[in-house]
Amino acid sequence: MKLTVKVKPNNKKPGLEFISETECIARLKSPPVDGKANEELITLLAKHFHVPKNNITIQSGLSSKSKLVLVLPRT
Repeated sequence: MKLTVKVKPNNKKPGLEFISETECIARLKSPPVDGKANEELITLLAKHFHVPKNNITIQSGLSSKSKLVLVLPRT
């Protein structure tokens, strides 16, 4: 499944807000420094979809607030 994620780092209340099946807003506590926000995003999505972290890949937008994320199903 491909997701379009809009990331909002440095947020007091972390969480995911789904706009549709393939679009969501991710509020993250981590700052966008040294990939910390990306790591937190992967952890948050892994918990939400009940899959291992290595099943989630950021395909584009590593240094952008708008990201394309691939979530592979559990095998």
